[in-house]
Amino acid sequence: MPRFSSEHILETVLRYPVVPVFFHADAAYAKRILDACYAGGLRVFEFTNRGANAFEVFSELVAHVQANCPDMVLGIGTIYTAEDANRFIRAGADFVVQPCLTEEVAEVCRRHNTPWLPGTMTVSEVYQATRLGAAVVKIFPGNVLGPGFIRSLRGPMPSVPLMVTGGVEPTDASLREWFGAGVNVVGMGSQLFKNPDDTEALSRQIADLLASAQTATSPLSS
Repeated sequence: MPRFSSEHILETVLRYPVVPVFFHADAAYAKRILDACYAGGLRVFEFTNRGANAFEVFSELVAHVQANCPDMVLGIGTIYTAEDANRFIRAGADFVVQPCLTEEVAEVCRRHNTPWLPGTMTVSEVYQATRLGAAVVKIFPGNVLGPGFIRSLRGPMPSVPLMVTGGVEPTDASLREWFGAGVNVVGMGSQLFKNPDDTEALSRQIADLLASAQTATSPLSS
């Protein structure tokens, strides 16, 4: 039984529009980072499937979140196959993120009623993602496409929830640029974790970024 409804997960992602994108092979270290993000006010966290023991670390994070961070929505990223989507959803993933778009993963997420966030980089892919049931469409890589692509996309597609990953810097100026262009959520990886050992400073930085993002976030058009 999922911890949250798909509607609650989508609402949480849009309400807390900064999503850490993180992997570490050591579960204890990953828990410290997740706790720092939670202390800073974030309620959405994407752990990526990028290492040989990613599944084991993720499983430990699921148990940790359930015990210590009850409001945290924990998703799995870098998913390519239906097999991996099934495996991580059964382990407790609240949502599934892809760097690309595959129908087989869309189908698994639909079957489990798990929000699906596919990666896209063309108007055609964004449209296909919406037809296949994407909860939020990920624009990736953002550093290649740029805010101008988002502004152009918003003309014909004003109401699609968009998350950009890649090219987002942990600064007020970068957040203003992306949210001003029309994204609803930003994902941040290595840019956010330049000094992850100082978890108190990380929590403070996250609190400031979240406040900036919530002020700048673009409302969805109806």
